[in-house]
Amino acid sequence: MGYFRNPEIRREAVIFAVLSLAAAGLGFWLFGGLGCGILAGLSAIFCAVHFLSSYLRYRNICRLSAQLNALLHHQDCLQLAQYREGELSVLRTEVEKLLQRLQYTTDQLQKDKALLSDSMADISHQLRTPLTSINLITAMLVPEDLSQQRKMELLQELKHLLSRIDWLVEALLKLSRIDAGAVNFRREPVSVKALVETACAPLSVPMEVRGQSLRLLVGDEQFLGDAAWSAEALGNILKNCMEHTPEGGQITVTASQTALYTELCVADTGSGIPPEDLPHLFERFYKGKNATADSFGIGLALAQRIVSAQNGTLRAENRPQGGAAFFLRFYHTTV
Repeated sequence: MGYFRNPEIRREAVIFAVLSLAAAGLGFWLFGGLGCGILAGLSAIFCAVHFLSSYLRYRNICRLSAQLNALLHHQDCLQLAQYREGELSVLRTEVEKLLQRLQYTTDQLQKDKALLSDSMADISHQLRTPLTSINLITAMLVPEDLSQQRKMELLQELKHLLSRIDWLVEALLKLSRIDAGAVNFRREPVSVKALVETACAPLSVPMEVRGQSLRLLVGDEQFLGDAAWSAEALGNILKNCMEHTPEGGQITVTASQTALYTELCVADTGSGIPPEDLPHLFERFYKGKNATADSFGIGLALAQRIVSAQNGTLRAENRPQGGAAFFLRFYHTTV
């Protein structure tokens, strides 16, 4: 049997056999045949008890080894509760810690693998549409008899498509850096007024073209965070509100501060968010029912990751009077 194939067990058996013979010989020399029998019997009992205990321990270790092997091959689940406190308690505890860590790592790897696969599929899908349009426009620019006006129109459309691809790649790189923990968010005093002005600056011309107005109800509120990344998040939210606000509409930015947090509310006068879209609004590549043709479904996801990484929260809701409202809350202490 496997127990006696162990070289340590065979060595112990030889040693105990020699000691038993020596004890029997000593008993015969000191007490005659009776002494020899008594010492030989005691030696046999001691050997039997020792090897029985050793065998039980060996069997438990073999069972544990078999279960670990099955677990590594995804055939079984390890049941550590059957091992009572005793000689295997320390090993059991350490193995349990190791398995919990391995299980956690395995789950994370599976999630990362699934996320990577989904992300690659989404990225390829998002890039395919503008790239197809670019190929078509390039083919349309080939004829020599094309009018100068038509060429300018096509070049303008080509520039717009390239800008979309550039924005998508840049946003994906930012998301990847945040997910990988490669971004070191600063924790410095940030003026909300300066933050709002920075985030609104790139949208002033598009809003003017659309006839939209921007109302700022911001005072001297402050919070601890990263001004540049926070402006990125707020800018994406403002851009989303601008795209879903009709011509002549209004976007309002309101700031408030308490002892616990500083909150910004960005509200628009658009059609609001469809109820079925609210639970998925900040999911990566999710495009809602009222998404524009130029939407990639990544701006709000990036904003949410930036705010969360700075000990903040971001949520959205529909206003009773119409339109959508986004609430960015930056906590002053860790929550």
